[in-house]
Amino acid sequence: MQVRIEPPYLLFLGDEPDPTHAKTALGIAHWRPDASVGQLRLPGCGVDLGYPDMSPAEAAEAGAKTLIWGVAGVGGIIPESWIPMLFEAVEAGLNICAGTHSSLTEIEGLAVAADKAGVSLIDIRNPPADLPVGSGTKRSGLRLMMLGTDCVVGKKFSALAIAKEMRDRDMKATFRATGQTGIMIAGGGIPIDAVVSDFVSGAAEILSPDNDDDHWDVVEGQGSLFHPGYAAVTLGLLHGTQPDGFVICHEAGRNVIEAFPGYKAPTIGELIESAMANGSLTNPDIRCVGISVNTTTLLEEERQLYLNKLSAKYDLPCVDPVAIGVGPLVDHINTLFPGAAP
Repeated sequence: MQVRIEPPYLLFLGDEPDPTHAKTALGIAHWRPDASVGQLRLPGCGVDLGYPDMSPAEAAEAGAKTLIWGVAGVGGIIPESWIPMLFEAVEAGLNICAGTHSSLTEIEGLAVAADKAGVSLIDIRNPPADLPVGSGTKRSGLRLMMLGTDCVVGKKFSALAIAKEMRDRDMKATFRATGQTGIMIAGGGIPIDAVVSDFVSGAAEILSPDNDDDHWDVVEGQGSLFHPGYAAVTLGLLHGTQPDGFVICHEAGRNVIEAFPGYKAPTIGELIESAMANGSLTNPDIRCVGISVNTTTLLEEERQLYLNKLSAKYDLPCVDPVAIGVGPLVDHINTLFPGAAP
């Protein structure tokens, strides 16, 4: 599934108070910093990406071509109070690209206004038709999947960082996007959480097809095996990806499932055990290759001690992909899979 999104972008943040749910805009700002000219924030917005604040008309005058829906809230809905700004964007001559579960075309009058203005409405969460049921057939090539202790713990960031580190070392590696932000960054992928459940594992097989024996597909994870709402998509993706290795992604100090009070987040050990048990259905040789942690909740002087303790406890490389990079993790992967090393 390839997606054409015309830059430059205006990143729309609505009135989102929390950076946790602005992950789409944050991801694009980090991985494609030169692709955007400004940000659009409504009163009460608590997120600042560092771009100039612009109205749709100001952004269009500055050269913007597409308004990117930068928020990934629970349920993927389009708040009623944000809809007038979408009409304003269309009237200013901007395409709109969104990864919401609610389709832009379902907003009364928006498609007509877009057609009149000669702009496009791009719904990222629109999976390909005729996806197959998973076959469980082993495919050539190597696969690495990100598995999180919760949502929004760095699965996409870790996958992008690992794929980039591998390519920088002249390894064969491709980032495989499974969510709206990853698709917007990569320009292609499959929105796994919008696929009918019977076809999730088949979609994952399509996403990571046969490849060279020394090629890595680095697969962005979704949800969490321990999530009360999103565990199903994680399990289907795990079965269809058939990962040779997986990376545990975690946020330091996250002990409960975000936005689901009363549900404890699993320990890293519990997630490793569950991933091994469930993943072995389609790849008996599955193994954990490392731990990637978002340590922004820690003081700088605490970070390395925390990572060292985790590494010693689980006998795995433990990194913060932002603060120290993923080099030690890729080193370990090359030790475990020497045939794919450059």
